[in-house]
Amino acid sequence: MIVRPRPRGIEYFFLLRGSVLPNIWQKLTITIVTALAVTFNHGVLYHLKITLTPTPFTLMGLALAIFLGFRNSASYDRFWEGRKLWGSLTNASRNLARQASAYIEVPPGSAAGQLAASEALQRQLLYAVIAFGHCLRHQLRDTDPWPDLARLLPQQQLAGLRRLQNPAAGILHAMGRDIATCLRNGWIQAQLAQEMDRNIEQMVAVLGGCERLKHTPLPFSYSVLLHRTVYIYCYLLPFGLIDSIGMLTPLVVGVVAYTFFGLDAIGDEIEEPFGLTSNDLPLTALSYGVEISLRELLGETDLPPQPQPVDFFLQ
Repeated sequence: MIVRPRPRGIEYFFLLRGSVLPNIWQKLTITIVTALAVTFNHGVLYHLKITLTPTPFTLMGLALAIFLGFRNSASYDRFWEGRKLWGSLTNASRNLARQASAYIEVPPGSAAGQLAASEALQRQLLYAVIAFGHCLRHQLRDTDPWPDLARLLPQQQLAGLRRLQNPAAGILHAMGRDIATCLRNGWIQAQLAQEMDRNIEQMVAVLGGCERLKHTPLPFSYSVLLHRTVYIYCYLLPFGLIDSIGMLTPLVVGVVAYTFFGLDAIGDEIEEPFGLTSNDLPLTALSYGVEISLRELLGETDLPPQPQPVDFFLQ
């Protein structure tokens, strides 16, 4: 995600980080070169004068703009839903950690070992919450989760997770078992255990929602139709403008092509909000934010640094 002060005025024309231009400059250059060739030849192709009026381009451009708007709206809905899911995960993680710290306690008169066991399980539960956020991030980005999980989970649990196709779901299952252990040992009341389980249910819903977004892209045929139409429109546009605006044709074609190619590229980028491109969600910062909050709750001071933007890019 791009995190930077809001530019002013002409500064917008000189921005590259976060701009879509690095992704489209090649096809934009080809389009402008084609427009220059058409202008130089006055719309003549192999001794045949190609005459197109602006009318079909006006109608086609209007329809194309509407379709691109709908497509980008659908893509942004996916981006915003992904952000809401991760916001819900942050809230559920902090609620569960708060409840574990406040509600898990040994009844008066219990053996000394019971206190140490309850504190160890409380810490294990909070570290599992932290591990879930990191594991979910890695699963969504198809990266290796094991270095993060190895520093947060016991080796025995880690070995069991390695056998699973969905280790994030396995972590949630282990968290449920920890709450059940507290209930059996009398370290927590049944009503309070139910409240804690509701937060785990919310985390399960976040996992399912993120998997749905990742594995259900927008219909491929819809993207193909838009890509083809944008290319056809931009490459034919010089023939429709050359007789009316002459030498300004490459400039106008370049502006129109930049707009349409840019909208198409932005839709492609934010359609998959969990990646590592400039405009994707900062899952690394979100998952480390949860870790810092929960480890502070445990009284720890040796905390990882909060990720900061590098060249205005926050992962």
